[in-house]
Parts: sequence; structure tokens; C-alpha cells
Amino acid sequence: MIIYKQLFIIQNNIFKITFLYNTLWRKIMNETHLSQSYRVRKLNLEDIDKIFHLCSSNSIFYQYHPVKLTKESILGDFYALPPNKEYKDKFFVGYYDDDILVAVMDLILNYPKENIAFIGFFMLDYAYQGQGIASEIIRDCLQYLKVSGYYKVRLAIDKGNLQSQTFWKRNHFSETGEEFLSDMYTYLPMEQIL
Repeated sequence: MIIYKQLFIIQNNIFKITFLYNTLWRKIMNETHLSQSYRVRKLNLEDIDKIFHLCSSNSIFYQYHPVKLTKESILGDFYALPPNKEYKDKFFVGYYDDDILVAVMDLILNYPKENIAFIGFFMLDYAYQGQGIASEIIRDCLQYLKVSGYYKVRLAIDKGNLQSQTFWKRNHFSETGEEFLSDMYTYLPMEQIL
């Protein structure tokens, strides 16, 4: 009987240690795991010219998004945070094919609630569009978020931007039916349960 009690205590402790390890591991984001095909790293101020070049290739987005594209507006994106969030939750990352910046993503963890991720911005270089690359990047990102303990991903598109709406629907995001108005534009939230 004593041996069974000791085995139960050992099994219970192993379970607790495993649970604690998995809980801690899931809370640490490693941006390099966001893609299986592209090198991903946090972007910094030295990357602004490359980001500007990439964004400049996407004129359709800026027809619906009234903020004029400038290097200063990109700098603002580096520091933009939703309410009650800290920079430790923000991953402004670039996806690289060798040394070429292919895509940019602004990912906020645990927003608007715990275990929900928010894609604040995603853009693929125009030269890489139409090849399934953006969908592959999103698929890899969502897969990594799911194994990291996130159960939902949200984002918002500019109202009227059919290109964005079509892309996100094709990648299994659904409109929530909400609308958020700002001074200059209207956002339509979308989400996917992982």
C-alpha cells in the first residue's frame, strides 16, 4: 500500500511539473516560430526604408486606409499599442526570403482578452502576391499561436476594402458584425477560432 501511495505522489508531482512547464512555455512568444518557410524577426528603426518600400507597393490598401503612408506613419506603427497593453505583448515583425522583406505583421498578444491574439497590420509585398504566400504565412502564424495556447485571433479591416475582406475570408476569418468608427474611417472586426 505504501508503494502505491508513493507512486501516486510521484505521478501527481510529474503531472504538476509538466503542467507548469507547458503553461510557462506557452506564455513565451518566439517570433522565429511564426513561419516554417520564412525567416521572421522583430523589425527595428533601421528597417523603416524597407517597410516603406514594401507598403508603397500596395496602393489598394491606402485607397481605403486614409492615413497617408510616410516614414513617420510607419514609425508611429512601431509604437502604437491598444489600451492597457505593454510593448512586451507587441511583435512588429518582418518575414524574410533570404534578405528580402516579403511581409510585415503587427501582432498583439492577449488582446482584447487573455489568450486572444490581434493582428493589427499585415501586408505582403505586391511582387509576392497571387502566389499563396500570404495565406501560407497566416496559416503558419495561426498554427503557432494555437500551440502556444491562444484560442482566437482577431483583426479589423477597413470598411469597403474588398481585397482585404476577400483575403481574410479565404483564410477562414469571419466578420463579427461589429463596426468601429474613428475620426477618419470605419473598421470591421473579423476573427477566427483556432
